[in-house]
Amino acid sequence: MGRHFAMWSCCCLLQTLLALVVPAAAGEPEWLEVRSPHFSVVTDAGEKRGREAALRFEQMRAVFGALLTKAKVTIPVPLQIVAFRNTKEMRQFVPLWKGKPTQVAGLFEGNQDRSFIMLDMSVEDPWQVVFHEYAHQLLNGNTSAQVQPWFDEGFAEFFSTIKVNGKEADVGLVSNNDFLVLQQTGMMKIADLFRVRQNSSVYNESGDHRSVFYAESWLVVHYIYDKQWVPKLCPYFDLALDRRMPVEEAIQQAFGLSAADLDKALRQYFSRHQFLYYPIPAPAGIESSGYTVKPLAMPDAKAVLADMHLHSPDYQEKAVTEFEDVLKLQPENPAALRGLGYAYLVKQDFRTAGEYFKKATEHDSKDPRVLYYSALLAQMEGKLGGRDRERLAVIKKQLENSIALDPEFADAYSLLAFTYMSLGEPDRALQTMSKAVALNPRNEGYFFNLAEIYLMNHKYDEAIALLERLQKSSNPGIVAQAGPALAIARNAKLAAAAGVPVHIRSASGEQVEEEVGSGPPGSPVAAGNKVVSSKPPEESAPAENEAPKGVGPPKFLKGRLVAVDCSTAPGAVLTVISGAKTWKLHMRDSVHVIVIGADKFSCGWTNQRVAINYRESGEASGEIISVEIQ
Repeated sequence: MGRHFAMWSCCCLLQTLLALVVPAAAGEPEWLEVRSPHFSVVTDAGEKRGREAALRFEQMRAVFGALLTKAKVTIPVPLQIVAFRNTKEMRQFVPLWKGKPTQVAGLFEGNQDRSFIMLDMSVEDPWQVVFHEYAHQLLNGNTSAQVQPWFDEGFAEFFSTIKVNGKEADVGLVSNNDFLVLQQTGMMKIADLFRVRQNSSVYNESGDHRSVFYAESWLVVHYIYDKQWVPKLCPYFDLALDRRMPVEEAIQQAFGLSAADLDKALRQYFSRHQFLYYPIPAPAGIESSGYTVKPLAMPDAKAVLADMHLHSPDYQEKAVTEFEDVLKLQPENPAALRGLGYAYLVKQDFRTAGEYFKKATEHDSKDPRVLYYSALLAQMEGKLGGRDRERLAVIKKQLENSIALDPEFADAYSLLAFTYMSLGEPDRALQTMSKAVALNPRNEGYFFNLAEIYLMNHKYDEAIALLERLQKSSNPGIVAQAGPALAIARNAKLAAAAGVPVHIRSASGEQVEEEVGSGPPGSPVAAGNKVVSSKPPEESAPAENEAPKGVGPPKFLKGRLVAVDCSTAPGAVLTVISGAKTWKLHMRDSVHVIVIGADKFSCGWTNQRVAINYRESGEASGEIISVEIQ
């Protein structure tokens, strides 16, 4: 790579400078970073192709804003675009199928903390696949409407074919792949299409059924646009989702024809091959100039590639080795230090993660992700309890600095909201959590967190409204969380109205998992800010006298509390007689458990009437979710 260095009289300084810049070895590609107003493209395909990639994404972003008449378009998760010069290079990063790389021209790798788009610039058109996934990112960051999977996927396919030619953008061009799928395989019934959920096998298992689902979703959205039925979508989703009306009835009421007639109309529409497209003026503000281009030193380029491997379930262990190799070339490379810190954070090796984050901060104190990870690490090492104000003050400062550097970092706002709550700043907590929701309005985990903060602020009506909405979610994990929380909120409201003291605190000081059990093996499952490893560390195993963690759906019992054993503080075991059965109910943290009807939990309770939400862990035993003193 061409570089020019000033000659310095100080030999020591010269040696330091040379150590920081490692030239590319013979035969290795030269990497550049092209920065446009809203994107970063790292590429070894040359400046021209890098600029082309940045421009295409700027165009799509602007067209999306025009379609939604939205002045400011946000992306809830930071995005890195990597454009490879050939197929051979890209195959080193694509998912594996039976141990071999899959064949793709473009790939989107979505994660909670950072997303990647990969492009093979040696093929003619690598754009459609990645624009489909980019459309999902835009929908997540800029719309809050509850919809069904067919609309999300259909809109993403509809959006992915947009072409910008000079001063015009063509919207609604035919998706050749979807057209061929329907032509060769046929269509499913519209009612069956509309009944598909995120956890349906049709949506998650590869094969003809899944291909038809995507293709027909595209066809239906195209039909809706061509028939100018977009205003009918909101009434349909209100009927099907909010009112839980059967799909056939919702179709009849919203669209004015039966499901069978809609099936017939769609088949006729497809057979005529008369799809409309819509030329619109290219939106103003698409920046095609003013881009910056800089060469990347090989350690920096390798760190970006290792970061992609770290966020892919097939390559995580390889990524650790790659980051270590970068540090051999450049021991103080901030991106590699951050990457290793994140890798050990996922493994819940907090000590090692902390060491790497500390070094990364020393060499780049303005990296919002390092500041966020450091705060998250502190949260995971010690719960966000009000007793440790010194730790909370450090977390607060790290998160505020992270947000100052990246004002659209939704996860940082979410964790900061709970930090404010623990510091006794409820107004700031509500304001900050609301900001996270605004930045990522489709993250139901954020809505649950907001409901929890409303509840802790004794704003019962607001909490109940959010939890009732979440109970209608298509995500079973969210529904399972919302049910007991809604019961607590309603009971707390009744107790407060009767003048009974209500003391409610976050059960864990952490945030709810949005999707239970999602994510690849060994990777963090996170929504909001809670990180869960699929392989917990040995030190987190239950102690000998500790009750096993409850499983299954939340349950409820009423009875008489006869004894409290606090010998395993902060845990506790409550002995409760309900009917003819004596229960041993375990509480992991008596300081942070949700309590209704008393100021706080007491080890001295005896002969008390109680109502308890719990998860069963064995015969007449369970894990306590909340306790109500009656």
